[in-house]
Amino acid sequence: MRLAVIPARYASSRFPGKPLADLGGCSLIERVYTAVTSTGLFDTVVVATDDERIVDVVEQFGGSVVMTSPSHPSGTDRVAEASRFYPAARIVVNVQGDEPFVRKEELQQLLAAFDDEAVAIATLATVISEESQLLSPNVVKVVRDSRGGALYFSRHAIPFLRDVPLGRWIQEGKHLQHIGVYAYRADVLQSLTKLAPAALETDESLEQLRWLNAGYRIHVSLTDHPAIGIDTPADLEAALRMLS
Repeated sequence: MRLAVIPARYASSRFPGKPLADLGGCSLIERVYTAVTSTGLFDTVVVATDDERIVDVVEQFGGSVVMTSPSHPSGTDRVAEASRFYPAARIVVNVQGDEPFVRKEELQQLLAAFDDEAVAIATLATVISEESQLLSPNVVKVVRDSRGGALYFSRHAIPFLRDVPLGRWIQEGKHLQHIGVYAYRADVLQSLTKLAPAALETDESLEQLRWLNAGYRIHVSLTDHPAIGIDTPADLEAALRMLS
């Protein structure tokens, strides 16, 4: 069974109530839910939340939703709890609740990674095309090994191109932006929630470094389509312009 879980919190420091924000006549969470269900890739799609207001809206548009603990430190923990309602699930995909333009092709890439029995976790990345993204600590970078496995994630620009001037790094096309959608084998997802934080994770504030530190292989598939997430009201305005 393939399960897609969409974690949705009401309390966002940068955009309170974001899942319920109006995006072209319906809520953001409905846009994401519809985008995922319309792919036809999943046996079940469910929203995982800790807020009754989100539960009410999802039920009103006919979606599936489960209430989860308000004390989860991360979306991964929320997705793990939600997936326990579906014990038949074998692959669980965590689709961010603020990405209404998620594409079928990218989700297919994630699922295809599990044709390799060695893959425990899969995610996506795309080539960075703007220097501002390369230098921004808000854009997470990843470097891969020859088989597509993640070697390291960082908020810093990696790899360092020693013999290339910084102003030409973008032209080399060697820097990858991590796109924060994940897929897991269901048993691995439950194991991840039991791991203690790692020092590198704390330094970079990147949860996936905990998984690498524990020895889990994270497969990174490449896509030509960067994620379009909504983190702020300004992002919502940009999304409205895209819809129109």
